[in-house]
Amino acid sequence: MGAEHDRRQRLLQLAAGAVFLAIVAVVVLIVLASSGGSGGEIKIEEAAEVNTLLAGIPQEGTLLGNPKAPVELIEFGDLQCPVCKGYSEEILPPIIESQVKQGKLKIDFRNFTIIGPQSVPAGAAAIAAGEQGRGWSYIELFYRNQGEEDSGYAGDEFLEAIARAAGVKNLARWSQDRKKLTGAVEKTSAEAQRLGFEGTPSFAVKGPKTKGMELLGTPESTGALEEAIEAAK
Repeated sequence: MGAEHDRRQRLLQLAAGAVFLAIVAVVVLIVLASSGGSGGEIKIEEAAEVNTLLAGIPQEGTLLGNPKAPVELIEFGDLQCPVCKGYSEEILPPIIESQVKQGKLKIDFRNFTIIGPQSVPAGAAAIAAGEQGRGWSYIELFYRNQGEEDSGYAGDEFLEAIARAAGVKNLARWSQDRKKLTGAVEKTSAEAQRLGFEGTPSFAVKGPKTKGMELLGTPESTGALEEAIEAAK
């Protein structure tokens, strides 16, 4: 009887332990499921670096720099484009730090969506941020937090997380505006095609010494872009 009683007690303890572990597993799954779908869980990186890069520079729509700057550099880009991300992080910062901050140059970003279906709403979200003076902050932060190319990462929650980090103050207005601005994205994409551009980023320049918009294609270095800017002055 004693041995049988001990055996029964051990079985009951094991069963209770198994039930407890099952409950813990269910709780963990519920927590993970509830947190995984929350936009607040999307962590946006390099906001401080972007703020430092753009500090003191006027932003108007998708134009960065003094609107009266004598030379304008136009970039046709796709926010999901990994090559555009590389230009944002390596090629353009020296130009922004020098010529844009000194008021000698302005840069106009125009959407040229070639990567995938999420590029259009992403571009519209950037334009909507520009309606509140945070367009370039949005563009730079998007690039620095870019996911795998056309992998489905750029949904509504990601776009809103970028907007928050970019300093868009009226998110409700931004959300309404971006849904109305897909036509503006399609317009500049069509413009890029008319100009003969086939990839992103593609650049053009306008200045006192150019005859209208001079097409540059995709210069491979900061120096090459600087040469074109100097020639346009």
